[in-house]
Amino acid sequence: MQDGNSRTAPDILATTQTWKEAGRSVALATVVETWGSAPRPTGSHLVIDADGNFEGSVSGGCVEGAVVAEAIDVIETGKPAMLEFGVADETAWRVGLSCGGRIRVYVEPVN
Repeated sequence: MQDGNSRTAPDILATTQTWKEAGRSVALATVVETWGSAPRPTGSHLVIDADGNFEGSVSGGCVEGAVVAEAIDVIETGKPAMLEFGVADETAWRVGLSCGGRIRVYVEPVN
């Protein structure tokens, strides 16, 4: 696993395809909106498999754990989810997003 900082979006999408071709169930998380001081830009990706393995980054590490947990649920249910983290959100403090910004992350199963 890598922290994603050295990987570009096309690399993460290629990883997603490779994992699917290998028979792994996967979800793709994408930063769709940011406000204020956000750790990763819009369009950043994180690919997650059903075992919790992941590659890429949607938050520079501060909310990845919460996104991975939600992604596993998305894989199991097949239903996408929209997640939002910000300093006013109790979850954001719990997972470490205290940078003053907010991010919205869309998590979708990859078929």
